[in-house]
Order: sequence, then structure tokens, then C-alpha cells
Amino acid sequence: MHTATLSTDAPLTGDFEPLRVSDVKRPRPLPSIPVPAASTISLVPTKPPTRPRKSKAFWLCLIALMLSDILSALDLTAIGTALPTIANALDDRRGDYIWVGSAYALASTAFIPLSGNLADVFGRKPVMLASIVFFAIGSTLAGAAQNMSMMITSRSIQGIGGGGILALARIITTDLVPLAERGIYQGLLGLVWCLASFIGPPIGGALSSRGLNAWRWLFFLNLPLCAIAFTLVALFLLVRAPTGSVRRKIVKVDWIGSFIIFLGTAFAILGLTWAGIRYPWSSAQVLCPLIMGLFLLVAAGFYEANVPPTLPTIPPDIVGDWTSLLGLLTTAVHGITSISLIYYLPVFFQACFGASPIRSSVDFLPGSLITAPASLVAGIVISASGKYRPVNWIGWTAMIVGFGLVSTYSNDTPVAKWVGYQIVGAVGVGLIFVGPIFPILAPLPTHRAASANALFAFTRAFAQTWGITISSTILQNRLEKELPAAFVAQFSPGFEIAYAAIPAIRQLEGPLKTAVQAAFAKSMNVVWQTMVGISGLGLLLSLFLKEVPMGTTVDENYALLEGELLDEKGMDGVRDEA
Repeated sequence: MHTATLSTDAPLTGDFEPLRVSDVKRPRPLPSIPVPAASTISLVPTKPPTRPRKSKAFWLCLIALMLSDILSALDLTAIGTALPTIANALDDRRGDYIWVGSAYALASTAFIPLSGNLADVFGRKPVMLASIVFFAIGSTLAGAAQNMSMMITSRSIQGIGGGGILALARIITTDLVPLAERGIYQGLLGLVWCLASFIGPPIGGALSSRGLNAWRWLFFLNLPLCAIAFTLVALFLLVRAPTGSVRRKIVKVDWIGSFIIFLGTAFAILGLTWAGIRYPWSSAQVLCPLIMGLFLLVAAGFYEANVPPTLPTIPPDIVGDWTSLLGLLTTAVHGITSISLIYYLPVFFQACFGASPIRSSVDFLPGSLITAPASLVAGIVISASGKYRPVNWIGWTAMIVGFGLVSTYSNDTPVAKWVGYQIVGAVGVGLIFVGPIFPILAPLPTHRAASANALFAFTRAFAQTWGITISSTILQNRLEKELPAAFVAQFSPGFEIAYAAIPAIRQLEGPLKTAVQAAFAKSMNVVWQTMVGISGLGLLLSLFLKEVPMGTTVDENYALLEGELLDEKGMDGVRDEA
């Protein structure tokens, strides 16, 4: 160990101007190297700064965010298995049951971009609290619904809250932790979301099988969770908020851009919901809203780029940076492909293996139990290595291989194969669940994080709607070709055979049952073969990602106030200062 010492008494050498008498009263600063205040300069290498210990308030905030995420994910996924029971209880004779799920998805997806803009203008805390309140009100009304119209309206209110929760959970995480450290926390949110998504269907199936009105507890059970999440956010999410009058803040909101996006999303999802179920794809009822929706979304992008508001809903930086744009595109590809596995693998088990809704969810447990840890591992690896490209490459490769393996399923596939094959695909789904957000955010300034996170959540949710529609269309078309004519004849023309066939298969016997199950397996194979190609597009796009250094700072305009004060003063002192 060597230490060099610079004495302040030693003569200094260098190019100095001569000292004149006239300068005595007005000394000039020496132009040489500055002399340190300390008497010595140590050349001993210093250790890199350690990350500060997170405060109790930070962890309580994170718990609140994860709990809120559970609410959003459970409600999105638990309803599917309970739909037949709900439709029967509410005497649905017009087939409006499809809107129980679609109304939530439409409202949630359409509100996500606006929620990010509102969070920038009014602050994170009020928007998060309002989202939880909307979710609780919608849950109460849905649980008390006496007819299908009331149920659909309630689900729309619930969807607004769910969309806000989904976006704000990620935005607030961005405010609390720098991008370079965010991997593990982003992974935790991904883990919670994946777990809730996969346990939702069994919960829905279990409650719906308990009696005609037991399904109402799917909604009423949200209320205590909402109360806990609201309390934690209200007490411990003490973050900086924008100043100014409410009137000035209202003016700053990107109302025009958000409204165009909202309308475009609503029209597009309306067309996708009807496509192939209520109306044929070629009908005006499907094409008109779908084309109008896509036109409005393009118009929204044009508006944001050419008439930029003070706080844009769509950050122009994303479109202007190649890596951010690629991250957003891979997010869309992941939304399309992942929902195909999550949504249709249980359907395969029901159709080809004769599994009940609950049993099919249990058969999907190997994949669901792997997806959540994979998302956490992805976050940890990215945070530890400071690099996001390898995780994205590995994830897309696993999805390609996984879908390829799953596409070999048949109605007599051995247990070891259908368990192992779905695990490979689930690993890829989990890794890419977290991977794309880092290339999206890395090139952007921190003040764009809220709108970028909202756009990320919107893209994934919107793409999942496309994924369900693409998969269902392929499945419907293939089933019409593969199913025995004697079986198809019992359904009306244009009727969605996929879901109607499953209960009917259980009533079949002998060779006809085997033929129908084999036809269903072949049709599902075409769906997953298509997803192999789409996943290949995701891998191709990810190859062009640049490894941009991830930021080590957060946006101080929305930072946690009590991060350092909490450990020193306790919560009472924090609240006094906040």
C-alpha cells in the first residue's frame, strides 16, 4: 500500500506570473493545480459505493404495490372459469356473457395511457388511491349485480380501476428505485402478477362450483384486499407531488391525445371481441370498428408527434429511439404469444383429456409455478449484470422451443411430455415478462418514466387482446376442417365451436369421441405453430437491441420523501415533514 503526500509548505512549480507590488492587496488565484484542504492525498483505491439500505416505508410501499397487482391480476383471470355459472345465475339468454370479461379488458386497456398522464400531472398517490377506489366500487356493484347489464357496467368501472393499478404499480416502482437496481423489484412485481394470473382460474372454478350465488364472492373478496392496499398506500406512499392549482394541473393533462387513444382502443377491442364469435370476420360489424380503432390509434401517434402537449401520453422519445421502440415491439409480440399459452393450454386439457375447469388449471400448474420464478430470476440477473440483452435472447429462444414442443401435443401425449414441454415455454414467458421494460426505459430520461411505463402496460394488454383473437380465429377455422361432419352438424353455422365443443365431447363415446379429441389437438397444434413463428419475430427484433447503460438515478420530482428519515425519526417524524 502506497500513500503519496502533498505538503502545503512545499514550493510550488509551474508557469506562474511574477508577483507585482500592485497585486499585494488584490492577490490573484494561482493557475496551477488546486491544493486540497487536507494535508494529504491518498492514492489507496476506494471501494465502490454500496447501495443504501431500503427503509421500512419503501418495503411497505412495495407490499402495497404487490397487493394491488394481485387484485388486478386475479380479477382479470379468475372470471373465465366462473362465466358459465354467472351467465346462468343472471339469466343471460342473449350471449352477453362474453362482455363480463371484455368490458373489464376494454376499460382497463383504454384507461392505462391516461393513468400515466394523470400520474405525471397530479402525482402518483392520488391516482393510485382513486384507482383502488374505482376497483372497490366496481367489485361491490359486480358482486351485487342482478342482471347482465348491471354486471357489464360494474365490470367497466372495475376495469378503470384495474388499469390504473396496473400502470401505477410499475410507475411508482420506477420512482422508488433507479433502473440499474430495479431488476429484482420489477421481478417481484412480475412474480406476483404471474402467480395471481395462474391461481385465478382455480379460485374462480372453486367458488363457482359451490352454489348458484357463490360466484359473488369472487368480487366481494376484493374488498378487504382493497382496504389493506388503500391504507398502505395512503399511510406510507409519501412521495413528492407536483405543485400548482388544480385548475393549472387540469389544463396540463393531455386530454385530446388520451381521448383519441381511448376511443381507438375501445373501437378496436369491440371489433376483436365480436370477431368470429358474434359476427363473421368479414362482416361490417367487425371490420368497421376494427378499422376505425386502428385509424384512431395511428392518428393519436401522429397528434402526439406533431402537436406535442406539455406532458404527452405517448413519449416521442420512444418512437425516436430505436432501442426503446424495439423494446415496445417485443412487448407487443410477447403479449400476443404468452396469452396463447396461458389462455389455451387449459382449453386443450379440457378438450383432449376431458379435464374439468379446475382440473385443467391443476394440469397447468407446472407451467404456472415456473413462470413466476423465471420472471424474478430475469430481474435479478439484469440488475446484477447491468445487461438486458442476454435475458431477452434466452427468453425468446425458450419460447420458440417451448411452443415447438407444445405443438406436438396429441390427445394421448404421456404425462411426462405434456408437463415438461409446457415448462420450457413457461420459462420463456416468465423471462420476457420482465425483459422488455429495460430496453424501453434505458435510453429515456427519467422524467419520461411514467408515460413510458404506462405505454408498456398498454401495449402488453392491447396485444393480449389480439393474441386471444388470433388464436381463437385459427382454432375456429381449423376445427371446422378437422372435426367430423357428424359432430359439427349439431352446431349452428357461424357458432364458435371451440367452447361449445368441450361440454359436448364429454357426452361422446367410442371412436367419435377419439376422433373429435384428435381433431381438437391438431387444431391447437396449428395455433402453437403460428406462435413459434411470432416468437421468432420477437427473437429477431431483440437481436437489434442496443445495450444502453441503465440509469442510476430516479426522478426527484416524485421521489420517496421518507427514505432516509424513516430509520432516524420513525414514521411520526416522517409524516410531520411530509
